[in-house]
Amino acid sequence: MSVFVSAAELNERIQAGQKQTVIAALWEPKAGKAWSKFQSEHIPTALYCDPSVQLAGMPGRRVGRNPMPSIDTVAKAAAGWGIEAGRPVVVYDGGNGLFAARAWWVLRWAGVQDVHILDGGFAAWDGQGLPTIAGPGSVVVPREAQLTAGSLPAATMDDVRAFEGVLIDARGARRFAGRRETLDLRAGHIPGAKNLPVNDLFDDDTNTVKDADAIRESFAQIGVTQNTDPASVIAYSGSGNHSALLLAALEHAGLPLLTHYVGGWSQWSANRDNPVASDM
Repeated sequence: MSVFVSAAELNERIQAGQKQTVIAALWEPKAGKAWSKFQSEHIPTALYCDPSVQLAGMPGRRVGRNPMPSIDTVAKAAAGWGIEAGRPVVVYDGGNGLFAARAWWVLRWAGVQDVHILDGGFAAWDGQGLPTIAGPGSVVVPREAQLTAGSLPAATMDDVRAFEGVLIDARGARRFAGRRETLDLRAGHIPGAKNLPVNDLFDDDTNTVKDADAIRESFAQIGVTQNTDPASVIAYSGSGNHSALLLAALEHAGLPLLTHYVGGWSQWSANRDNPVASDM
């Protein structure tokens, strides 16, 4: 399987009884609503994931809106989902890909190798009239997950301060330019960063990933190619979700997986000692 799996392919694997773990990474602003939605309708065999609890640490001014979870938090979640070596994992969300990508990156960072994203999420599944079920999700036998923190490269705020390579900001153009900011304390971007909105890598109507050639062309325009040293580029977004989706698209296109600054703009902008750039 590629990084992104189509709804048709996932359905075929489920119907054939393929060995795999399907995880629904769902989030809603109102507490409890995502869990209620999952119980009312989800993909067969899926297990529920709460991104705010299982894929992030405690938010705060010093660490950002969605800081990295501890490896113990990820290991506990992975054990509850029955994740084990040799068993593929497919993650989905409502359709925008952000929380599925968060799960994809966190699990890969923790050493789970075979992780995939449902292309277009539940919206694509439901739009094709594929079967759904209700209830609390499948019952699994918990596993003793042997995970290793740092299996994917991650950068701290201090790393970014000292960095002399290429910074990629995956947020939308208006937030990058400093013309619009409703989530974080200051508007703008990290000085020297280049903007590649992650939405440019996905179809506007279906939220499905573009073909590999189109993605490689978008990255080439900011100087990232197959010959790029992954350590020479750091990607970030507001708090690690948009940038995780950008990195998933990057790997889907066969490009080197770059370093990820998960704290992102939410952490950087909250520190008054950090410089800010804008196009205003």
